[in-house]
Amino acid sequence: MASPRSLRVRLGGFVILPRTLDKGRATIAGKNGRYQFNCPMDRRFFEFTNISPNSLMNQLATGKTDESILGWVRKMSSKNRGQWEIEAWADYESRRVPNDAEERKIFSQILNQIAPSREDIVTWFDLLDLDDYVSYGGKP
Repeated sequence: MASPRSLRVRLGGFVILPRTLDKGRATIAGKNGRYQFNCPMDRRFFEFTNISPNSLMNQLATGKTDESILGWVRKMSSKNRGQWEIEAWADYESRRVPNDAEERKIFSQILNQIAPSREDIVTWFDLLDLDDYVSYGGKP
């Protein structure tokens, strides 16, 4: 599998969603490699929308496009978020840093494995973008 889209890519204003769709489709095709559908980052999207991972996976299995899935997300989300809420959440997620000792430990372990000298990697989005880049041959 090629790297899924960056967490920063938006669909209907939602960050995380395009990457989750890529991983879900790859999982259905049996080509997800080390990328896992319904990982902790995906669950942030599921919690924000109150959509179940299984329901989304069922929609993906029908072959729906990103735009069709977006329409389904908007229809099925029990939280009925306005566009301003989606934008505020997306901005927050894109700036989110490890917020407790356990998250800082995990973040540091991953960063130390792929680029221990990088001091500019501070958000989860930064870290996962770098991890994707390095995983596909880029130099940290």
